Amino acid sequence: MDGDSDADGGADARAFERAFAAAYLVFHRRDRAREELSGASRAVLLHLSLSGPPSVGAAATHLGRAQSVVSEIVSQLQRHGWVERLDDPADRRRTLVWLTDEGRSRLEADRRVLSLDLVGAALQRLHADQRTAVVAGLQALVNAASPPPGKDQP
Repeated sequence: MDGDSDADGGADARAFERAFAAAYLVFHRRDRAREELSGASRAVLLHLSLSGPPSVGAAATHLGRAQSVVSEIVSQLQRHGWVERLDDPADRRRTLVWLTDEGRSRLEADRRVLSLDLVGAALQRLHADQRTAVVAGLQALVNAASPPPGKDQP
């Protein structure tokens, strides 16, 4: 299926692609918040969010960076209030690093592609039934693209 004929949804696919591109241009984030977080800092925050509180050495090993580099990144993140250092209850000589609530929020905001303010304002201009239909339709499309349980992607 090449996506070009109307019988296989080609016209609908092209219409969706145009609408999606227009929606992205209208609703993408413009706050530059993502630029404030370096790739290395983002990697450390993401690792912490997925791993639990590691030592700086364990985080450095996982990230493939020198311990001194990760320690400096952690210090910068700590100054921002995004991570905290905790005593390891199993070994008081070790320090663990963990995300603060502010750090979790910062990582969540960094990962956001669309402006919730812009999307929310546009949705508020719609009738409640239209809002429900927009969200349900988009979710149905995403669900249709996902393979059924136990099946691999084509």
